[in-house]
Amino acid sequence: MTKSMEDYLETVYLIVRDNKVARVKDVAERLNVKKPSVISALRELENEKMIVHEKYGYIELTPGGEREGSKIYSRHLLLKSFLTDVLGVPEETAETEACSMEHVLSRGTFERLEQFIQSQLGK
Repeated sequence: MTKSMEDYLETVYLIVRDNKVARVKDVAERLNVKKPSVISALRELENEKMIVHEKYGYIELTPGGEREGSKIYSRHLLLKSFLTDVLGVPEETAETEACSMEHVLSRGTFERLEQFIQSQLGK
């Protein structure tokens, strides 16, 4: 899955988690993109079996989409925690950089980082 698709899936995951439902306009507002871009991304996520979306209806996560969205968000939180709590990076900078980093770290590197953070912070 591309970085862009991960961002869309994570956004849908967070909107559903917070509001119980997600709509195209919610995703567009959160990501600051146009609705046609969201619709195009949703088609791709639907083809990947991550979401179900009826035209003009709510966006629903499939079980696989919920698992993947949760994983992406967990990586984001862990990276942000590392940047702020271990490195002392300001919150706003950490948020932006965690969002970029979550997409490029290999599974092995991420697991090592996770172990390091747990040993240092007890998280």
